[in-house]
Amino acid sequence: MIANFKPTWMISAIYNVSPEQLKAAGIRVILTDLDNTLIAWNNPDGTPQLRRWIQTMHANDIRIVVVSNNSAARVSRAVTPLGLEFVSRSLKPLTRGIRQAQRRLSLSNSEVVMVGDQLMTDMWAANNAHVRSILVKPLIETDKWDTRINRFFERFVMQRLRRVYPTMTWQEDLR
Repeated sequence: MIANFKPTWMISAIYNVSPEQLKAAGIRVILTDLDNTLIAWNNPDGTPQLRRWIQTMHANDIRIVVVSNNSAARVSRAVTPLGLEFVSRSLKPLTRGIRQAQRRLSLSNSEVVMVGDQLMTDMWAANNAHVRSILVKPLIETDKWDTRINRFFERFVMQRLRRVYPTMTWQEDLR
């Protein structure tokens, strides 16, 4: 059961993921959570660092699709100015959003990676869908009220994961 929450990689920030490393792993598309992964939940405009990272990915033919549990209006407001595609109301940890993005882009499981900041939604969804995953640290320390509940339980899940998988550590990149 605990393996359902285990990420493939643990990277300190999504901005540390490079197109060269993704291509070496056969990944063509990044499926990413929105809040506290791509942008701070309370700053829907993103940062200059985010815009540079997106440009780098696009310049290297790596597509980015936001897969979020948020409403279409919320996700669209945040990602349309960034030129990103999205799947809203993805129902993570169910596979609905990941599968929808894969069907839309005709992608196999090996061609995508799910990036997120939560074990109990993003990592579990990736494992349910049998795609690789990257757990990132939340961009900011605060969360929306509903995410705080998950964070409480995630502390216990992470402790258990680290006991079962002692080599699970934060890395700076995919190497």
